[in-house]
Amino acid sequence: MKTREITFDRFIRAVMAVLMVVLVYILLRKLSRVLVPFFLAWLVAYLLYPVVCFFQYKCRLKSRVLSIVVTLLIIAGILAGACYLIMPSIIEEVGRLKGMIIDYVTTDKMVNYVSDEIELFIKHNVDFDQIANALTIKDVSSLVERGVPQVFSLLSNSVNTLVGLVASLISILYLFFILMDYEQMSHGIIHMVPPTKRGIVYAVIKDVEKGMNGYFRGQSLIALCVGILFAIGFLIIGFPLAIPLGLFIGFLNLVPYLQTLGFIPTILLALLKAYDTNENFWSILLPALLVFAVVQTIQDAILTPKIMGNVTGLNAAVILLSLSVWGSLLGFIGLIIALPLTTLLISYYKRYVLEEAKDALP
Repeated sequence: MKTREITFDRFIRAVMAVLMVVLVYILLRKLSRVLVPFFLAWLVAYLLYPVVCFFQYKCRLKSRVLSIVVTLLIIAGILAGACYLIMPSIIEEVGRLKGMIIDYVTTDKMVNYVSDEIELFIKHNVDFDQIANALTIKDVSSLVERGVPQVFSLLSNSVNTLVGLVASLISILYLFFILMDYEQMSHGIIHMVPPTKRGIVYAVIKDVEKGMNGYFRGQSLIALCVGILFAIGFLIIGFPLAIPLGLFIGFLNLVPYLQTLGFIPTILLALLKAYDTNENFWSILLPALLVFAVVQTIQDAILTPKIMGNVTGLNAAVILLSLSVWGSLLGFIGLIIALPLTTLLISYYKRYVLEEAKDALP
C-alpha cells in the first residue's frame, strides 16, 4: 500500500482545515440564538417545499408567491383547527391527571392486581411530585412577581413577549424567502467550490439530497401517521391523555424503534387509571398494548413499504448517536442539522476517503 508523503504544504492545509472547523464551531455556539430562527425556517421549508411545488406545478398556480401563501394558510388553518378541537379536552385531562397523581402519592391505597413490591418500587423511584408540577398551568408573571417589583415584572414580560413575536416574524420571513429561492439556494452552493473540486462535492451533495429526500421526509410522514393512529387507538379504548400520548409516541418514531420508550408513560398512565377507577390494571394495560401491536403492524405492513419503498436510511443507532453528539455540541441547532451533517460526513468518507484508499493500493 502506497503512503502519501507529508509535505509542508499539506501540513499547512490540514492545520487551516482544523482551524476553520474550530472557527465555525465557535461561531455557531456564539450565534446560536440568532441562527435558530433561520435553521428552523430552513427545516420547515425543506418539509414544505414539495407542497409548494404541488400547488405551483400540479395545481397550475404559476406564481411562486401565491403557492407559498396558499401552503402557509392551509398549514396555519390545520394547526388552528386542531388546537381548537383538541386543546380544551387536553387541558381538562391534564387537570384530572394531576389530581389523580396527587391522590395516588398522598394515600396508601393499592392498585388492583399489581403486586405490592412493584407498586412500592414505582412510588419510590418515580418522582410523581415533579410530574404533577410539570402538569400545572401557571402564568409566568406570577413566578416573576415573587422576586421582583411588579413594574419590572410587567416590563420584563412585555420585552419577552416582544422578543418572541419578533423571532416568530423573522422565522416566517426566513421561511418565505427560502421557499422563494429554494432551488437557487440548494444548487448554488456548488458554484462556491473551486472547479477542480466540484466533481466530488457535487457527488456528495447528491448523496445527501437523495438520502434526506428519501428518508427524512418519508420518516417524518410515517411519524405523523403513527402519532395519529396511536391517538385514535387510545381514544377508542378510553386511555388517559390519549391524544398527547399518541402524538408523543409518533414524535419518538422520527428515530426508528425509539417509540418503544412510549411503553413507560403508557404503563404509568394505566396504573393511575386503575387506581382512580378501581379497575383491573391488566384490563387497562392490555388494550393499550394491543394498540401498540396494531399500529406497529400497520406501520410495518403498509406505511413503511408505501412511503419509504426501498429507501435505506441511516441506521437507527447512528441516528440516535448523531442527535446526541450534535445536540451536545451545538444545542438546539445541532438537533436540527444532525442528520444532514451525519449524512454529509458518511457520504464524504465513502466517496473520498475510501476511494482514495483504494486508488493507493498497488
